[in-house]
Amino acid sequence: MKKLVIREIRPEEIPLLNDFLYEAIFIPKGVPAPPRSIIENEDLQVYVRDFGMKADDRCLVAEVEGKVVGAVWTRVMNDYGHIADGIPSLAISLYKDYRHQCFSCCGGTVIRRFPCRPRKRIMPSDCIRRQDSK
Repeated sequence: MKKLVIREIRPEEIPLLNDFLYEAIFIPKGVPAPPRSIIENEDLQVYVRDFGMKADDRCLVAEVEGKVVGAVWTRVMNDYGHIADGIPSLAISLYKDYRHQCFSCCGGTVIRRFPCRPRKRIMPSDCIRRQDSK
């Protein structure tokens, strides 16, 4: 089994969040994937635009053999899953080739290690999680 490393994102890796944003889009079974340009939509860019510039922006990446293959990030924003001011939304995404492997189920470990300030809760943005058609 390949070794999985969970670590904080590096500043030069922040542009990868656009890739993970696209990978996180929910695609129902039998429906073709939208063009990559869909991530330029303002409703989606709220997840990544100027990431790292807000005090509450946090991101961990999953790295396998030196390659970033996934990301989990939080941001306080008014997105689809917004429930209250000051509560960040959570997005999780993996490249397709790394889904459905045993390390993709380590979400609890990631959440415990997440470098967040103490807060009441973090809201998962399940609405943008991509699900494969299996």
